[in-house]
Formats: sequence, structure tokens, C-alpha cells
Amino acid sequence: MNARTHAFRLAHGADLRKGIEHYVEAHDIHAGCIATCIGGLSSVVLRMPGAVHFMDLEADFEIVSAAGTLSVNGSHIHVSISDRNGAVRGGHLDYGSVVRLSAEVVILENAQLVFSREYDPDTGFHELTVTDARSKLQR
Repeated sequence: MNARTHAFRLAHGADLRKGIEHYVEAHDIHAGCIATCIGGLSSVVLRMPGAVHFMDLEADFEIVSAAGTLSVNGSHIHVSISDRNGAVRGGHLDYGSVVRLSAEVVILENAQLVFSREYDPDTGFHELTVTDARSKLQR
């Protein structure tokens, strides 16, 4: 696998998920993953496992880690944050999570694969589908 590394910084006030997805679209990334993401958030919107509704939190948070699969065809991102007391929370990252000061993001791209998200009736969610990029070119 030849991985291409992308690195960028999101500024204060940016939406973390929108910023990552915008970068993925602008650089036409079809199969990527978050290698690392650190920084701060002033608000975060998370969905917990099994929950239907999202949790909105407002405070000064540190991004402890973020992980996810990224593609112009859809992304799935989880984040862990800590508060001023060091208590850690995490979950599915949604829109409305606002960067405090900055967020440093590193993405690894694999040009040999294509990620997409297709509805899975067993889970009720759009789940990751992985395709060999060469088979896409042959169609």
C-alpha cells in the first residue's frame, strides 16, 4: 500500500466534522483514515452507542483522539475529548463541534481502495463498503 499523507490545521471557530469533510472533498480522497487529530473544542456534538439523539456539550475540551474512515462518498468519525478535570467522553462526531484555538489533523489516503457507505438493513445505518480502485476503473 502506498499511503499519501495529508496534514492541515483547522482554525478557531471551524466545525471539526465539516472541516475534515471539506478537506476530503477538496482533495478528492476516496479512501482515507484519520491518523491523528489533536486540538481543542468549545462545543461538541456526540452520539452515544444505541442512542437516537445527539448529546450537545459546551465547555473547553481537549481532543484526546479522533478516528474514522473518510471518503468523498461518506465519512464516519469518532472522537474522544477531555474536560478541564481530565474526564474523558467519546462517541460519534456530528456537525456543530466547534474548534477552540485550533485542531491539527493528519489523514492517510490509500489510492488503491474506494470507500463508500451503503445502507445495511441489519444495523439501520450506512455502513462501510470497501472496493478495489482498479475494479472501479475497469467498469
